[in-house]
Amino acid sequence: MSRSMRVWQSLRTGVRSWRWWLTAGVVAMGAGLAMLGLTAAVIYPQLPDVTQLNDYHPKLALQVYSSDGVELAAFGAERRYFVPIEQIPASMQNALLAVEDWQFREHSGVSLRGVARAVVTNLFLGRKRQGGSTITQQVARNFFLTSRKTYMRKISEILLALKIERQLSKDQILELYMNQIFLGQKAYGFEAAARVYFGKSLAALSSAECAMLAGLPQNPSYANPMVNLERARTRQLVVLERMHDVGVLNDAQWATAKAEPLRVRHAGQSMHAEYLAEMARQAVFAQYGEKAYTEGFKVHTTLRSDDQQAAWAALRKGVLDYNRRQAWRGPEAEEELPEDASESDIARVLGEHRDDDDLRVAIVVEATSKQIVATLANGDQVKLGNDRRLRRGAIIRVQKTGNAWALTQWPQVEAALVSMEPNNGKVRALVGGFDFAENQFNHVTQAWRQPGSSFKPFLYSAALENGVMPASVINDAPMDASLLGGWDPKNSDDKYEGPMTLRQALAKSKNMVTIRLVQLLGPATARQWAARFGFDLERQPDNLTLALGAGSTTPLQLASAYAVVANGGMRINPLVIERITDANDKVLFQAPPVVLDESMRVIPPRNAFLTASLLQEVTRSGTAARAQAALQRTDIYGKTGTTNDAVDAWFAGFQPELVAVVWMGYDTPQSLGARESGGGLSLPIWIEYMQRALRNRPVVDVPVPEGVQHSGGDWLYSEWADGSFQSHIGMNDSSPTSANSPGIPSSTPGF
Repeated sequence: MSRSMRVWQSLRTGVRSWRWWLTAGVVAMGAGLAMLGLTAAVIYPQLPDVTQLNDYHPKLALQVYSSDGVELAAFGAERRYFVPIEQIPASMQNALLAVEDWQFREHSGVSLRGVARAVVTNLFLGRKRQGGSTITQQVARNFFLTSRKTYMRKISEILLALKIERQLSKDQILELYMNQIFLGQKAYGFEAAARVYFGKSLAALSSAECAMLAGLPQNPSYANPMVNLERARTRQLVVLERMHDVGVLNDAQWATAKAEPLRVRHAGQSMHAEYLAEMARQAVFAQYGEKAYTEGFKVHTTLRSDDQQAAWAALRKGVLDYNRRQAWRGPEAEEELPEDASESDIARVLGEHRDDDDLRVAIVVEATSKQIVATLANGDQVKLGNDRRLRRGAIIRVQKTGNAWALTQWPQVEAALVSMEPNNGKVRALVGGFDFAENQFNHVTQAWRQPGSSFKPFLYSAALENGVMPASVINDAPMDASLLGGWDPKNSDDKYEGPMTLRQALAKSKNMVTIRLVQLLGPATARQWAARFGFDLERQPDNLTLALGAGSTTPLQLASAYAVVANGGMRINPLVIERITDANDKVLFQAPPVVLDESMRVIPPRNAFLTASLLQEVTRSGTAARAQAALQRTDIYGKTGTTNDAVDAWFAGFQPELVAVVWMGYDTPQSLGARESGGGLSLPIWIEYMQRALRNRPVVDVPVPEGVQHSGGDWLYSEWADGSFQSHIGMNDSSPTSANSPGIPSSTPGF
């Protein structure tokens, strides 16, 4: 056979082979399509009813807000905020569609090109990979199917997508997707993601920020900007390039978006109002049960975000200042850290110890006689002097001051701060402890502690109603213990100044003067008068120890009592929750407006005025003189308080439009230190808070009420202008204990 014949024969054979393979392929494809059609025919009737998507009711978290609209907390398994499609910015919609499904508005629920690409990829790679899913298919999967990657599930997904497209409009489908999809950090939907990652709503996002969120659906864990900002940034650039390719961004917009710096929130960064948010959660749960976490209730509180942040920062600073003066207790733990430990090994070890923005957790990786090198949870290394004999593997706390790092420790002491408006009871700031994650006990509402000298103003108020005026002279001298049932009270500094005016006595917080006042009034009378301010009668002793604040109160109750003086004699209840609405903003609860009227009066206006005048002297020349000096204003009133052995440290005070109380102490009562006091511990926190809370507020002059006049260098009730008030008290040391004074306990507060 010639060569040409052999070539021809080969060609004929090749053609027959090609025809055979083509025929086989067509037959196989037909069989496959037939099988697919049969499978679809079997599966389709069993698909779930998609009409329920027309009545979409996602699980919405309980949201707690400040009075100025700042979110304080969200409670629920899913963090979600439903936003109608018309309120979702076009920039966010375009960013998502550009990277996920640009043909979304053209296809019928399934992209044939995407399916073909996925089939080829799956066949050649030999494994079932996710691919070719449209937005509609993802809606089908998220609402009705599992995430298992099987061919049967993929077929169901395609059929469901086709079914959904016949039932819902494109906008409805996109609305479902953008409110339902999981985007990391417990955030479901793009509004939740915007708040979690950027601390603002979708409407406030730039194109660059929208692009970062649009990059999350593919793999929220991988591209989570809180976990790995570099990976998230890489994914964001992919989205921006895709937006440019499809024409969503022009050249200039693309360049601007790529250059925009991203300010992503840190994990755990939030408005620090955990204690008040928990109060709101408990109130709503008590009313609605488990529905509280799924129905989208919104709690609008009286808190002001600026005040709350100022209170939290002031309290934290005060506690850390005190903490630095305490003896170091040693490392928090000792870990075995091999010499060849990798960065991931160190990260794993530190991951078991809670980090903090100020008190950073670290592990010692190198220790010599001169310095230690420690690694922070973020991988940074810091160097410290080694005067503690630390060894490798020690878990420590470090704090940065300026450019230097110093060894510190987690504080054991606790503190609380609460402020409220005296004219309506609205709580403006509430910090129930140093750190909610470590200790959920709310010291503002739950800590019943001895108020010490911060209780004295209410006893002075009682004395004013019984003929003792600010110019009355009382003897500051020791008393005979034999006449006091063996009780031997002293002034805090064990110094006595003899006769002094009532005004001077409160300014200097003289214990002996207050005891003589209660002795004069009788403990029962003084106790009943104090109850007018809202103190629990059964928690106050019915003896002379009442004079030294030996009863108990909470910071919130004490703030309410000082509010009576601040507002001119009216007693009001603290208000925390102003309004509760449902997911559609229908009002479920509305607190009635508080308007001061005479039905709320518990002490006369003139009594409140003179008591406030005495408290103003305390902050001008007395134990809290630094208050007026630091704040550089005269409308500041208040009283320090320190209990026996400095177990509790207080400062309670007000400006006519704002009352605030600060407490510091240990949960298990123990001394704060021999030289510590309310003036040294709590007053600085109070001043720090008030400096921000009263910023740009004018000085308020309290009007002089009827029945009061200025005579002889001081204020007094008009009927005593002739000098007939009790001008001298306690000059006779042999005066016996009041007949209605029960026995005195052997252990009582010191001042």
